[in-house]
Amino acid sequence: MPSLRETYEVGLDFIEFLGERKSKKDKKELRDIYNFEFKRERGPSFSKLFYALLYFNLASLRQGKVILHAKPQVRLYYCDQWKIRTHSKPTPSSRPDHEPSRAPDSGQRAPHSSPNINPVLTPKRKLAQEILQKLRTNRPQLISDKGGITITSTPVSKNGKVLLNIDLLDTVYVVKFQIVNKGQKCIHFTFYTALHKIRCFTLVSERRVSRVSPLLLCPGESCAVEVKYQAHHYGCFPATMYFEFCPESESTNPPKPFCIVREIEAVVHTQLGTELGPTSQYKPRQKGQRRPKDRVVEEGVPPESSRTHALKQFVKLKDYKYSSYLKILVQHWDADNEELSPTTRQQLLRVRGVLESPLSIKQYAEHFHLVLHLEEIQMEEDIKKYDMYGQTMKLDKSNKNLLVLRVPGVAENRPSVLRGDALNVYLHKDKAEPITVYKGYVHRVELENVQLGFSNKLVKKFIANMTFNVEFSFNRFPLKLQHRAVQLAAEHRLGNVLFPTRNGVKQTALPTLRIYNRDLENNPEQKAAVQHILSGQYKPAPYMIFGPPGTGKTVTLVEAIKQVNKTGSSVHVLACAPSNSACDLLCERLLGFVDAHRLFRLYACSRDPSTVPQKLLKYSNWVENQGSFILPSQETLMDYTIIVVTLITAGRLVSGGIPVGHFTHIFIDEAGQAVEPECVVGIAGLLHPETGQLVLAGDPKQLGPILRSPLAQKYGLGLSLLERLMTQNSLYQKNQDGHQGYDSCYVTKLLQNYRSHPAILKIPNELFYENELQVFANQMEREAFCHWEHLPKQGFPVIFHGVMGKDEREANSPSFFNVSEIEVLINYLKNLLLSQGKKGLPKLSANDIGIIAPYRKQVEKMRKALKSVRELQQWKDIKVGSVEEFQGQEKMVIMVSAVRSSNSYVKMDQDFNIGFLTNEKRFNVAMTRAKALLIVTGNPVILSKDPTWKSFLQYCEQEQGYTGFDYKEFEGEDDVVTRLASLKIHTSTDEIEESAVQQHVHPEWRNEL
Repeated sequence: MPSLRETYEVGLDFIEFLGERKSKKDKKELRDIYNFEFKRERGPSFSKLFYALLYFNLASLRQGKVILHAKPQVRLYYCDQWKIRTHSKPTPSSRPDHEPSRAPDSGQRAPHSSPNINPVLTPKRKLAQEILQKLRTNRPQLISDKGGITITSTPVSKNGKVLLNIDLLDTVYVVKFQIVNKGQKCIHFTFYTALHKIRCFTLVSERRVSRVSPLLLCPGESCAVEVKYQAHHYGCFPATMYFEFCPESESTNPPKPFCIVREIEAVVHTQLGTELGPTSQYKPRQKGQRRPKDRVVEEGVPPESSRTHALKQFVKLKDYKYSSYLKILVQHWDADNEELSPTTRQQLLRVRGVLESPLSIKQYAEHFHLVLHLEEIQMEEDIKKYDMYGQTMKLDKSNKNLLVLRVPGVAENRPSVLRGDALNVYLHKDKAEPITVYKGYVHRVELENVQLGFSNKLVKKFIANMTFNVEFSFNRFPLKLQHRAVQLAAEHRLGNVLFPTRNGVKQTALPTLRIYNRDLENNPEQKAAVQHILSGQYKPAPYMIFGPPGTGKTVTLVEAIKQVNKTGSSVHVLACAPSNSACDLLCERLLGFVDAHRLFRLYACSRDPSTVPQKLLKYSNWVENQGSFILPSQETLMDYTIIVVTLITAGRLVSGGIPVGHFTHIFIDEAGQAVEPECVVGIAGLLHPETGQLVLAGDPKQLGPILRSPLAQKYGLGLSLLERLMTQNSLYQKNQDGHQGYDSCYVTKLLQNYRSHPAILKIPNELFYENELQVFANQMEREAFCHWEHLPKQGFPVIFHGVMGKDEREANSPSFFNVSEIEVLINYLKNLLLSQGKKGLPKLSANDIGIIAPYRKQVEKMRKALKSVRELQQWKDIKVGSVEEFQGQEKMVIMVSAVRSSNSYVKMDQDFNIGFLTNEKRFNVAMTRAKALLIVTGNPVILSKDPTWKSFLQYCEQEQGYTGFDYKEFEGEDDVVTRLASLKIHTSTDEIEESAVQQHVHPEWRNEL
């Protein structure tokens, strides 16, 4: 039975439901409206509701007439969201407008004042949420015919859904529902509606059926309802039809209404869209088999070249394995302390204490050891998803001592399998433990085939069609290097580098420069950054180059390296970056300015030489006669003035005994993309804690490192060293000590953007860079598409094309794809191809265009579309990839597919599940890659829920750059809630919760060694 407070809240909703009818004063009329139009099953009776309204002074009775006092139109919904926070305390402003402002004396509530409302969902929204849940979890019961009523349709429905394939735009298509009473008793057809209305369809019935004017269907009688569709755009347009019935009353008890639901999905696709559809029904990947614990391991044969390096190991690298109790703690991280054993509780409190305390050099190593262990525990779970069962291998044709295993996805590092790595196999038929497990070392990877070196024991007994179970593992080497680095950071007293403070030095005149790159002469920020780095007055505090998109961050870093290089023979520079591609770019830009025998590009031995720029091979550790990258001796390495290397491979220099202080300057490009321990790999054990100069270049507003563990993310591993310093250290923040901007002694923010048209740059500039970026891109290049005939507005080279698509999945892949958005982008590509080189437009190659999609499956489908569309064959090699794959890159034309859409009639608030899209950094990177033309496709209804995307949408609308589906055809969310709240769907509280949303993003396993 509802409490008085709950009844009061239902009363508030009823008053709001009345709207203009709130002025009605006849009690019987109000009772009928409540019972026949508003009341839900198990709701309070009208008499109890009326008593609650009287009790809280929301209604009064004068001479038999009802006077309602509440003003629902200004009622405050101060926690208008789907998640209920029951522990929040109400604030004074959270009081309903009819509550007396004077607080009752002695803390006691006046007997007839409104009750305090906790910040929870309003009853109407709560009811709407329950109905949505019911529609999801109890669909079979809702779509079934009942009470003698059957509903058929033309086209015929299958499992409660009518699929309407539309071939022609702007043509009327009709879905006809026939409602027949096949029972023995008369039934009232009381109501029908679409749960979410879109203007592309209309409802037509033989009679205007409503709860006020129901239609009596006697046995054998029928009624028809038509839904007319007229689509103007390609896409997927769903509707859920709700039909409500009520039996005739046969006793004093009121009859219970019931409902029948039917779904309609109108799909407007081209032939390409049909071809790109799901290959099979989505079935989530089943949990893999348990890996056998009791095992005997037969060691395999590693590739020979991995044992011929000249660089000897002087600094030991430990295993740094985590304690078993930590895995137990992860399993009980959020458990109630009372449920844990005293030992586990104490361990959990200690670990949390370390992780939650402010980071300092004192507990630096312990903190990062813990978060790295948390990440490793999650990596162990994630890698198991790739395990394969019942697989066959074959003998390698060129080397009969090797076996070849096919590993789908290895070409995209899902999983990462590199030369020298190991994986385990055991016979599929072996069940009894101990199991003999054969370790195989990777000798070569060719597309999806992996050549493995196993023990002679397996090779001898191998026969064709022998089946194996395969276990994958990841290379722990990068983790071990990071553990060692954070330990060395404390041992080598790097506190003043990692937690810098002012050194008290007064600024002196900056050095005069003879600039190598003349473009820097006209860029005061770039020039100042180089001067400050060269002066080195404030070391050991790192110098920061804050480089927003297209501002020449790497150019500045390269100029600084060149300037440092010519200052004296004692200078030695280590130039690092998280990725091989960024390191290769640094090295290429240094060529010609540094003597060939002074510049060295150091690669990991696992690097595939075919992926290395040809001109860099002769400056690298490639040894032709061994067919591999070989680590040179300590003496050889120390002879070079500049060494360019990834952060992880820089750990080899520490192991090889390069002395602390040998490198006078350490530069780290793209420092925002590396976790802090990875950055420290290139610092600890190499940089002198007092005289060494560290330079970090990057952008904390662009993508940071990708982590797998939510706990590691929560406790700071996802924060790069660059971002930590810029957000938590006063030296690197704006407006300190009277400075209007950043203190140029420690950080320079580059301001001149050499990439994009101002229209493309405007929103990221406003949202992320305080509107400080200045347009310096070449005018002819940036305006190349300003007069393209397919722009919604001439002179504005930004398009947002609204698409009402459907996000789908197939087979056992959790990744989403959206065929409708691919169709739209293909159409734009065709238009670009036809118009290029005409009317002043430039000619385009595949290399001038990039397509960004956040989901792996959308990337795959888009690549398939490019290869299958005959007109686009010359552009079939257009780069299609994730946002991460485009960071640091630029293209004349960028197209973005947001993918996520609504495959239901309505989704609200966090129910949109667009977490991947709501990352501001991901948005920033995606929107700032284009030089001259930016085309974005997405569902505006979904994307407008996120404030960042909403800003971009509103901007496109204001500038008339919006086209496609008119999302104003959707009715407002409040209208949807009101309709849902009035439905007669039983919503018991014992429903099963939906399973958690699966991981949609499928990150590749890093192989940057």
